[in-house]
Amino acid sequence: MIPEVNIWAVLLATASSMVVGSIWYARRVFGTYWMKAVGHTSETMGGAAAPIIVTVVVSFITAWVLAGCAAIVQNFYGGSFLANTVLTAVILWAGFTAARMVTHDAFDRRPWGLTVLNIAHELVTLVIMALIIGLFGISAL
Repeated sequence: MIPEVNIWAVLLATASSMVVGSIWYARRVFGTYWMKAVGHTSETMGGAAAPIIVTVVVSFITAWVLAGCAAIVQNFYGGSFLANTVLTAVILWAGFTAARMVTHDAFDRRPWGLTVLNIAHELVTLVIMALIIGLFGISAL
């Protein structure tokens, strides 16, 4: 069984992740800290086309999976689709994204501040995706 997914919500949620990332990692927000923490300079930041393409594809997959999981949760529990979608996003973030990033960053010996910055970014991204998907609803018709 493949859950019903609203493609318009998925596409808008995908775009929202690009907006969140552009703001979050802007130099005036957290970009300067992020660049220093990962060892980038203005000179090493060139050629961002490939990472941006990867980000769009991965964000689409994330939004699609979130919408599918939310539809399954909605079918199982009923109630508010918006609330179920946001709760699903937070649970998936905690259980998969945050937990895995903490593990990888611990072994990579990344600064704790960088880990917190990145997992917080992922939480904000997923919650905004969830709000979009939850507000659109399941059906695209």
